[in-house]
Amino acid sequence: MTVVDMRSTAEAFKSDPYPFYAELREAGPVHQVITSDDEFELSWLVVGHEAVRHALNHPALSKDWYGSGRFPEAMATAANSNMLESDPPHHTRLRRLVAREFTARRMEAMRPRVQQITDELLDGMAARPERGADLIKALAFPLPMTVICELLGVPDLDRDRFRHWSNEVVAPTPGVLDNNAHQQLSSYLDELIEAKAKAPGEDLLSALIRTRDEDGDSLSHDELIGMAFLLLVAGHETTVNLISNGIRALLAHPGQLAELRADYDGLLDGAVEEMLRYDGPVQNATFRYAREDVEIGGTVIPAGATVLVSLAAADHDPARFAEPDTFDIHRAPKGHLAFGHGLHFCIGAPLARMEGRIAVRGLLERFPDLAADPAGGLPQWLPGSLMRGVSRLPVRW
Repeated sequence: MTVVDMRSTAEAFKSDPYPFYAELREAGPVHQVITSDDEFELSWLVVGHEAVRHALNHPALSKDWYGSGRFPEAMATAANSNMLESDPPHHTRLRRLVAREFTARRMEAMRPRVQQITDELLDGMAARPERGADLIKALAFPLPMTVICELLGVPDLDRDRFRHWSNEVVAPTPGVLDNNAHQQLSSYLDELIEAKAKAPGEDLLSALIRTRDEDGDSLSHDELIGMAFLLLVAGHETTVNLISNGIRALLAHPGQLAELRADYDGLLDGAVEEMLRYDGPVQNATFRYAREDVEIGGTVIPAGATVLVSLAAADHDPARFAEPDTFDIHRAPKGHLAFGHGLHFCIGAPLARMEGRIAVRGLLERFPDLAADPAGGLPQWLPGSLMRGVSRLPVRW
């Protein structure tokens, strides 16, 4: 099998990865690829929709990087004690405990507050005399960050410091190995949970500290840190890119934007699903590690291999979606994999959808002449293979 060196097309790939994925899919659903100069970055990339669904739920593809033996020099922190980095039965236990509190009712009860936060941020934008802003700084970041902090009960979080930690976790700066980001975030959350245990509130983190299942099982201190880490980071990073990628897609397709403006009630939900499919916030799922030889899409991935599962490639597979490279808010919304699939399906998907719908409608209603700022320069794409999005989104109105 030919190894595909994706480093040679790095810049073009960042701006538009979908033609590259299409070429790979035409040759087969699974490929061995080089994504960086790091010795661990020789990976197996899964790109076909059915193959991706299979890989996402395959029991022999482990999410436990620490137990994989691939990184003998790496030190796990308490933040790594989370659902995303674990396998059954440990994952099953963690998810069961958090699902008891991370309920649809709790999420739905937040709707008025999400709307209020959105309205306040839009008020701030409207008050700007220059009639322009970086949409990520003005709305796409502070909205989900405020929501998840209030949900968890995180008081007075230093947003700039946390944004740095979070960025280094999900989209590390190229050439910079910030080993302190995980440790600093773990230490912060350690202190937060100690404080919550002494003075609990009505927030989700206090509820997780108190929760017990029928057998009396509960989350350990390190597991609470890991859960808080996962919910804080995943609870805002993906929604930042959902909002910003979605608005970029709408501004690039004025006909679709006009149709949405004319019928929010009928089209908004489907439009958000199409934003998730067309240019979703997570390009590739976090790495998996083959515990044994695994056959995916007719290709045998050897034991010990690192596997990268491409949600973005799956959601542009013509075998699943007609004219997949066309942005169409009328498309039937079922079947995309933007939130994953199987036992690691995003537990926060209902909250992300709610925030996306409220943010997009509020922004478009408040600024009927919203447009990309031509003076904003070229997009600055997020580094790394995990997230799909830009670090700035200059707009004007």
